[in-house]
Amino acid sequence: MSNKSLDVDALLKRIDDKRDELIELTQALVRIPTTNPPGDCYQDCTSFIAERLSARGFDIEHVRAEGSIGDSDRYPRSNVIARHSRPNKGPCVHFNSHIDVVEPGAGWSVDPFAAEIRDGRIYGRGTCDMKGGLAASIIAVEALLEQSPDLPGTLEISGTADEESGGYGGVAYLSERGYFSPPKVNHVIIPEPLNKNRVCLGHRGVWWAEIETHGHIAHGSMPFLGDCAIRHMGAVVQAFEEQLFPLLKTKRTSMPVVPDGAKESTLNINSLHGGLSEGFDGLPSALVPDSCRMVIDRRFLIEEDLAEVKTEIRSILDGLAADRPGFRFDLRDLFEVHPSMTEREQPVARAVAAAIQEIVQEPLEYVVSPGTYDQKHIDRIGRLRDCIAYGPGILDLAHQPDEYVVIDDMVDSAKVMALAACRLLTAEA
Repeated sequence: MSNKSLDVDALLKRIDDKRDELIELTQALVRIPTTNPPGDCYQDCTSFIAERLSARGFDIEHVRAEGSIGDSDRYPRSNVIARHSRPNKGPCVHFNSHIDVVEPGAGWSVDPFAAEIRDGRIYGRGTCDMKGGLAASIIAVEALLEQSPDLPGTLEISGTADEESGGYGGVAYLSERGYFSPPKVNHVIIPEPLNKNRVCLGHRGVWWAEIETHGHIAHGSMPFLGDCAIRHMGAVVQAFEEQLFPLLKTKRTSMPVVPDGAKESTLNINSLHGGLSEGFDGLPSALVPDSCRMVIDRRFLIEEDLAEVKTEIRSILDGLAADRPGFRFDLRDLFEVHPSMTEREQPVARAVAAAIQEIVQEPLEYVVSPGTYDQKHIDRIGRLRDCIAYGPGILDLAHQPDEYVVIDDMVDSAKVMALAACRLLTAEA
């Protein structure tokens, strides 16, 4: 197929004509409350995707990530892969979206799972991150196959679990089993919410760890007979303020990370707890706490080495142990991901960039995400470099109350995805 045989105008009109269908599909997906944790309604969502695409000629495969973190008979880690192959040889273009959403939280002015439409937007948990992107990719692929039924190669769409908790019950599990490796798959587009004019090439690295300080329990009226673990943790926080945070401000990356503040190394104190059991709401007992725990979220740059990142923290703790009487600690790894960034010259990045310039009336941007997403597993486990993120959502709305996706943005993104996929299948990116 050549550019001449692809009627671009007809393809774009077909997607415009599917606007109402795209809205209804997004609403239907949002109304399935796939909250993670614990992993609600995963099977309902994957079955819904499978039923729709099976009726349109896709071969369907359901994969439960048995034994993965969080998987149970009550909360199975369900994944679905829909595959549309032609006899003509050609590459495989895969659209991967996670089906899980974070809990709604407080502060909503609308029902977070009603998918209400206001002022050209669909509101609800997961509209932006990333069921709007999933719906746009489905409409894009369906329109492309209707317009050009003789396309060579293969189109795949997957709905996968647990991205919000690391992706180990979803893309990581599938990557370990070859679902995201050549020659089975050649190009991957992940419709994460990075704004419709941006090609997202990758993400920063992350290291999560737990620090526990130890003390000695005693009666609260005689704290001099004990050793307060919370005071020791206070010394950790002070040391971070005086030593670590100024150091992180000096580290900047050449990666095109957005927003600008994420071009620096960052550390977030995710949680802090000591003393009485969490969730207790009665009167306190008179005790000196003998344990205090802090969870840290350290985001690092492609120019940094993970071993050095860990050494920075451990050196501060070792220094406190040497200088502060009674200071004892444990440092436990929880989660780590290395930075990932594909090249602008990769076929999928070029194809999406060209389609953005053709469709979207905004300047093209190449960006890197401040957080991580499932490209990490496709790159590191699947050994597939030709992977980017591109989707219709506004990045800053992810995980916020009153999350929404703009309907016009979904339509434009569906057009970009359809054009990019066609040109990748026909090797004209």
